[in-house]
Amino acid sequence: MVNFGGIASGLPPNIVDQLIEAERIPVKNLENRQAKSQSRLDLVTDLETKLREMSTSLQGLASARGFSDIKLTSGDPNVIQGVVDPEAGATGSWNIEVVQLAQRAAAITNGFPDKDRTEIGVGYIEFETPDGAKEIYINGDNNTLEGAANAINQAGLGVRATVLNDRKDPDRPYKLVISGVDVGGDNRIEYPTLYFLDGDQDIYFEEEREANNGIVKVDGFEFEVADNKVEDVIPGVTLDLKQAAPGRSINVSIKEDMEVVSGKVKDFVDGVNGVLSFIQQQNALTADTDTSSTLGGDSLLRSVENRMRRLIQGPQFGVNGGIRRLNQLGIEFNRGGTLKYDEEKFNTALLRNPNDVRNFLAGDGFEVGFIPSIRREVSSLLDGVFGPVSIRKRALQDKIRQMDDRIANKERQLAIKEQSLRRKFANLETQMSRLKSQGAAVQGLGGGGGIQGLIGG
Repeated sequence: MVNFGGIASGLPPNIVDQLIEAERIPVKNLENRQAKSQSRLDLVTDLETKLREMSTSLQGLASARGFSDIKLTSGDPNVIQGVVDPEAGATGSWNIEVVQLAQRAAAITNGFPDKDRTEIGVGYIEFETPDGAKEIYINGDNNTLEGAANAINQAGLGVRATVLNDRKDPDRPYKLVISGVDVGGDNRIEYPTLYFLDGDQDIYFEEEREANNGIVKVDGFEFEVADNKVEDVIPGVTLDLKQAAPGRSINVSIKEDMEVVSGKVKDFVDGVNGVLSFIQQQNALTADTDTSSTLGGDSLLRSVENRMRRLIQGPQFGVNGGIRRLNQLGIEFNRGGTLKYDEEKFNTALLRNPNDVRNFLAGDGFEVGFIPSIRREVSSLLDGVFGPVSIRKRALQDKIRQMDDRIANKERQLAIKEQSLRRKFANLETQMSRLKSQGAAVQGLGGGGGIQGLIGG
């Protein structure tokens, strides 16, 4: 960059900066206009996001079963719990008695004073497996209860070992328990044989238990189950049998989960209100509002709001049942222009006419019903080619790109012009400095008498 001081010419030293700053005013105006367009683009993108969120909130209401959500209720969760498959579960009520839990085969040894010091001896534990006899050797490094348990668990023989603390015998509370991994009569195992020598005390199995099936009664009919997680008693339900309670009948019911269904509807209402509130905020214009950086009064907002109101207030045609409008489900506009949700009215409608509620909301899942209509409307608004939201986004993006190009072009021109001005003023400064030097020399010759003195001599 060429600089000059302005001393000789008498011009301000920052004259070029001042001139370029004046030339940059149109660029600043472009940047301000671009910033406002970017603000409008951000608002359109925000509107697009809210519309998508509103549509997404309906996914929970439009499963393969339509508008449905069910739950299991147990009369005693300490005895029976369960999980319902919403796609396969059937509503109803059953009385279940857990006569006996399915149990795994197990054996427990005599007690020891500790689990990690008293030696059980050197030898081996022999297991009978489908692949023949398998032996686990115990040596001087692992000949305690804890060491033997670790060796059994690492052998991978389909059994597991733990050391329990049985407080019934305070002098010898620690016992080794070996059990099968799975419960039920189909998982019988052969108890191992213990061969040990030279231990601090003898080790032997004090008690053995065979693997057994569980026994349950369903509505008075008794049958055996191979596991404590039972899938074949109630359609679409996996029962978790927690403990035996012979003689007690526990009621298990599968019914509509009002709270979950109502919560899904509330999520949708909140999504709609997010869109409507956004539109209201943008349209809240005052005398000081800069509409060039907002969407206030924009035709896009009017289009979205009109479509939403028409769909929410209008009837659904072609649905089966007596429900045709959202207000029959407790969803309607309030005085503030957003939706209000009467949860009690909705739950009453769902309890009295669950099929009518499903038919109105879910319809056939494609053309008929409120949910398909909402999805269709949102898809139309956001269509990448013809949707008004997408069209407005593209227009603003194109406008911002054009301004970018104009600003970049103008900045290049200003850079060239600045270099030219700096060269010109530098040349001017040089010329003025030379002229001043020559003038000073001439003036010195005329006033000092040097030449005339020479002539007179």
